[in-house]
Amino acid sequence: MPDLGELSREELVALVGTQAEEIARLQAANTELAARLARVERLVSRNSANSSMPPSKDGEPGRTAPDEPVKKRPADGEGRKRGKQRGAAGANLAWRADPHARVHRFPEGCCECGAELGEAADLGVSDRFQQTEIPLVSATTTQYEQHTVRCGCGKVHTAARPDGAGAGRVEYGPNLRAWCGYLMVVHALPVHRCAALLESLTGAKPSVGFVHTTITQAAAAMEQADNRIRTLITLAYAVCCDETPIKVGPKKPREGRRKADKYLLVACTELYTWYMLGDRDLVTFTAFILADLTGVVVHDRYGLYDHPEVGDLVHQLCCQHILRDREDAAQTYPDADWPVQIQDTLRGLIHQANLARDAGESAVPAHLTDRLISLFRHGVRVGLSEVRRVPGPKSSTQQPVGRMLLEVLRDREHDVLRFVGDLPVPPTSNQAERDVRPAKTQQNTSGRLTSEARTRDRYRIRGVISTATKHGLDQLKVIRDALTGRAWIPPLPVPT
Repeated sequence: MPDLGELSREELVALVGTQAEEIARLQAANTELAARLARVERLVSRNSANSSMPPSKDGEPGRTAPDEPVKKRPADGEGRKRGKQRGAAGANLAWRADPHARVHRFPEGCCECGAELGEAADLGVSDRFQQTEIPLVSATTTQYEQHTVRCGCGKVHTAARPDGAGAGRVEYGPNLRAWCGYLMVVHALPVHRCAALLESLTGAKPSVGFVHTTITQAAAAMEQADNRIRTLITLAYAVCCDETPIKVGPKKPREGRRKADKYLLVACTELYTWYMLGDRDLVTFTAFILADLTGVVVHDRYGLYDHPEVGDLVHQLCCQHILRDREDAAQTYPDADWPVQIQDTLRGLIHQANLARDAGESAVPAHLTDRLISLFRHGVRVGLSEVRRVPGPKSSTQQPVGRMLLEVLRDREHDVLRFVGDLPVPPTSNQAERDVRPAKTQQNTSGRLTSEARTRDRYRIRGVISTATKHGLDQLKVIRDALTGRAWIPPLPVPT
């Protein structure tokens, strides 16, 4: 640092100019760092309560866990207790009047006097208990002798092979093959663990290739059911949709893509589930079932649902996603009342819709909704007045938190509150989130799926057995029936 007293006026002016430039540069760098820090803090504050992140991400290092919800108690101070509630149906292992077997047991050994208890007098049964047990499973090999007979007319007949039998000389039966499909598709076991578990349980040693082949065979047998489900969903009055990334195929991304992921899309109702594997792009969406839908689509506001090439859809925006986004706004603007007001009125409208639906009404009575809708609109207007738009692009990342959603609530109110006047339309896409959740379980359990074709087979089976479950059927039996040539197909709805 030079002695300032020895510098000339020109040198001092130059020094001040240099320092001013350095200060300006540091201020700009500080502003950029503050913005980056704010973005990082916002990212780590996202969780399943204030965004669309799954609960499985809440425990990641550095991430802010959701706040425990405040439990509201009745006015009399008696809160809901843990466990079974009074009046709720109970479940217990009940006594059977017709047990599968009865076993009489007698004391063994010798009495203290030295006499054999086997020779003692029987005084009758003094204690009874029942034990429900499963038999130890051991794979057995059955050789089928296929006889040929000649009729009196001279024609020769050969016995048919059992249902589900192939053309080979040695093979595994339909029960073990059904377990392969059940463990892999329903319980998301990796193929090697599936083979190892079957060996531990049964003594059979199916190969990895055999397990994969079983999945392919079951999927082929369920093709007709899969097509029927797609058609029935297309004709449904309201359909819930969702999409999620899953790791499928090579780890190296294709040219032009950032990640080596595919997207799993689901369209479902309370009775049907249908999956499609594709990419997160317009090509996949135009091929998705949405292009043929005639009913209301309940979705999470993903942009491609509104693309003109997808089709002229009737929308119900998922209110659960809106509530989570409003929670984000409530945390961002803790002194504002409008985020909570929007949440409360939306929950109130959902509650009234549920009550009206249970009562058999076609719509919620206006006298129950007018005030709630008025409060909802008022909360949106206040929010818009307090969260001002930043001039420029409409990207949500470049606008203040909550601004883009507030504009959606204002401009698409009919798509947000459609369920109020049309009760068959669900207010949330929760059904789709439930049906897509097994994909996340599979990824956490067995990781990347290496084959796209086999993944499509897996989710065809998943869609059919999910639909069968919604119809009250057993998943394992549905898979076995498909492998034995008696594939279940959902019945056509009865015209009303």
